[in-house]
Amino acid sequence: MAIKVLIVDDSRVFREILSRGIQIDPSIMVVATAIDPYDAVDKILEFEPDVVTCDIEMPKMNGIEFIRRLMPQYPVPVIVVSAVSNKVFDAMNAGAVEFVSKPSAHSPESVQGFILELVGKIKAASKASVKINEKPIVVEKNDHQEIKQFDLIGIGASTGGTEAIFKVLKQLPSDMPGIVIVQHIPPVFSAMFAERLNNQTHFTVKEAVNNDIIKKNHVYLAPGDQHIQVKKSGAGYSLKVYFGEKVSGHCPSVDVLFLSIAEQVGSRAMGVLLTGMGYDGAKGITAMKRKGAITIGQDEASSVVYGMPKVAYELNGITKQTSLDLMGHYMMKYLR
Repeated sequence: MAIKVLIVDDSRVFREILSRGIQIDPSIMVVATAIDPYDAVDKILEFEPDVVTCDIEMPKMNGIEFIRRLMPQYPVPVIVVSAVSNKVFDAMNAGAVEFVSKPSAHSPESVQGFILELVGKIKAASKASVKINEKPIVVEKNDHQEIKQFDLIGIGASTGGTEAIFKVLKQLPSDMPGIVIVQHIPPVFSAMFAERLNNQTHFTVKEAVNNDIIKKNHVYLAPGDQHIQVKKSGAGYSLKVYFGEKVSGHCPSVDVLFLSIAEQVGSRAMGVLLTGMGYDGAKGITAMKRKGAITIGQDEASSVVYGMPKVAYELNGITKQTSLDLMGHYMMKYLR
């Protein structure tokens, strides 16, 4: 059966562009369009869509408030289609599962690339499990249990990952080894995401640049269009950040990061694989485990899309599988 999509946008022209564009794929059917959130609720009840695309700036009610009110009553996967803004992360926090930046209407190439990206995300979202935002369990610092045997932590995520990463970091105390993260995210948003994490967690978070030295209590996020690797640097480690072809379907690739950690850090590392569509990271985290690293995967019940951690688990690449709420607890249990 075709994936039923509801498009919510106050622009008639943009509704038409979306409707015509995504239905080029025979597996997608636009069952209705809505001009604002109130219209959207009526259409949701009438047409029961599998996925909703939603603008943020709309009359009567903005998309963030719409998503926040919608989720508890009608838990349908929502993809935010918006201009470049930090507000997309507020929408993800409210319950959206993905986001796409609006293209330039004057660039056919931009519109075509946008449609292809949106089609892929609609297919992923149709398999997503909508999660109601809950307060994470916070792991308190214990001065009597020092972290001695780990040099760094690698984290990989895709669909649903921005909120999952935020929740994991909020669960952890500040006295952590350096953390290196690959999140599948458009390049224009990766710097915004790093800044948001820096402002809302007790870690120093930055978008990684080439030759960054990995420091304790610091988090390094891969730029949205570049690979990131860990390399030995004197007594510690630094980062190699570079443009390259897609690996495991992505750039940045979790596999590229995790394989470098397996080779360079071995048993003194921890790998964490969170929610995401596909298989990126499964090969790398399995290599980490074979080198003696501790590896933790998010479980199906708490994942927005149980893809990447599922493949890793089936490859016997996961030391411990756990829910997102208990991720920090088990990370600290192994670290100490």
